[in-house]
Amino acid sequence: MLELGKGFCFVGRQKRLTVDGDHFYVDLVFYNRLLRCFVLVDLKLGKLTHQDLGQMQMYVNYFDRTQRAEHEHKTIGIVLCSEQNAAMVKITLPEDNQQLVAATYQMYLPTEDELATELTRERIAAERALRLAAPIPDTGDDGGAP
Repeated sequence: MLELGKGFCFVGRQKRLTVDGDHFYVDLVFYNRLLRCFVLVDLKLGKLTHQDLGQMQMYVNYFDRTQRAEHEHKTIGIVLCSEQNAAMVKITLPEDNQQLVAATYQMYLPTEDELATELTRERIAAERALRLAAPIPDTGDDGGAP
């Protein structure tokens, strides 16, 4: 919860929603006092599917329509999965989506060597991107033009 940032209040775990007699359970429900909105978190094992995204969209719609007060912002849904599927997210969610987020999580912490290797790889990629984006310096040589 500390990783999410400031203002989070725990509302419930396995929060039951009932729609037309059917029961559904949101893994984690928070309220963010600073953002003034509910934040729903669903934890998934395996590769993200369109069903996972549809389920979260239903949860978000439910909270927006039955729990959210007029002065509060729209509910945010976060699907944490062990294997992200960026193509599925892009195709399933609307292009103007601002309420649903899918992210990958790890079941265990990396070793010190794995973490050092990843940091080195990221640093090299960032340095390469900076070099490519840097303007070419003007040497003052106009190629012999008068």
